[in-house]
Amino acid sequence: MLKVKTTSPEDTQKLASTIAELAELGDFIVLNGDLGAGKTCFAQGFGRSLGISDKITSPTFALANQYQGRILFHHLDVYRLNSAAEAFDLDLDDLIASGVVLVEWGSNISDVIPNDHLEIKFSCDPKDEIARNIELVFNGQIWLDKESKYLESLQGWVTK
Repeated sequence: MLKVKTTSPEDTQKLASTIAELAELGDFIVLNGDLGAGKTCFAQGFGRSLGISDKITSPTFALANQYQGRILFHHLDVYRLNSAAEAFDLDLDDLIASGVVLVEWGSNISDVIPNDHLEIKFSCDPKDEIARNIELVFNGQIWLDKESKYLESLQGWVTK
């Protein structure tokens, strides 16, 4: 696990941009945190770094948006799903095979999330309303093998 802190929405987007620079075809990233914790802000910075100029909004009602960048970017928001069974219609395997997948509220579909994934947990800093405490949890061997590369790239944000 890697703990980082951002000091503003712009800083959260810079962090996301740095993570997106490391993104590869087949990456599966899960974003979890309360409403307003920074998940969509992160997705916007992530998409911009992939070269996407379209406005990126949370696909709460559509469930999934797709954007073409240097890698096809699948942005999902599964907040409205009540069970993992409802996620089967999203065809996650095809999405993973064709691009990078970023899922807001991924804990809602934890039963169908691949073993190999990066989970990013957002929480508001109780001492600073615009700062965010963020944990990156590397799940599965694929992501454990990437952990040192992320640690090196995110050094400016790492906390103890």
